[in-house]
Amino acid sequence: MEEIVPGIYEHYKGKKYLVIGTAAHSETLERLVVYVPLYDSPGPRLWVRPRAMFAETVEVAGARVPRFRYIGQEIPGV
Repeated sequence: MEEIVPGIYEHYKGKKYLVIGTAAHSETLERLVVYVPLYDSPGPRLWVRPRAMFAETVEVAGARVPRFRYIGQEIPGV
């Protein structure tokens, strides 16, 4: 499984997120990705998702695409 590097990622639905890094669940040691949305959203500002789910592909209009696609280190519009 490829490394998740900190930076900006785009979700397959189009919104962008800043990945801060990875973490481990304190009980199971499952690897997690820690990120924040780069858009106004209600609710928590800090999110985690299992690394395997973050890095998986999903089917969109009959094609397999990454759930999150790395787009770089620069925050768009800043």
